[in-house]
Amino acid sequence: MSPSAPAAPTANGVVEVIPLLHRALDRRIELDFPHPKPPEVQLAALRLVRERDGITVRELAEALLLKTSNASTMITQMTAAGLLRRERDPADRRVLHLHLTDEARRRVEEAHDLFTGYVLRAFGSLGEDDRAAIAAALPALRRLAGLIQKPS
Repeated sequence: MSPSAPAAPTANGVVEVIPLLHRALDRRIELDFPHPKPPEVQLAALRLVRERDGITVRELAEALLLKTSNASTMITQMTAAGLLRRERDPADRRVLHLHLTDEARRRVEEAHDLFTGYVLRAFGSLGEDDRAAIAAALPALRRLAGLIQKPS
């Protein structure tokens, strides 16, 4: 389904600005983060485990749109790197629950603080109208992301 003609410029704008914003943040963190930066999918996994402590491998794979086998491989690597720990479910020993290690939690929070600081400093250079427009757009952008991730 193609977007309607009036919506197409907005759709194109979203498609263009999101990667620009992501790259800008990514380049900045490479300069300031004192630890090796994990691949983006691992960062997404760490953020998700931070938000949903005890998430299962299957839930993580579904949320990140990964095959369960690929998620399992990534989790094994992250466990070996000391970023995640796995705990077996007492009711079903086949199910693994994921938790951040203390070191991973510190790194995720440090990265989050850096990202937030970059945005806050840039936000301070924007006018009130731009700041209000961005704030007002956040709920719609979250809904848009959900619709793209799980189309009906």
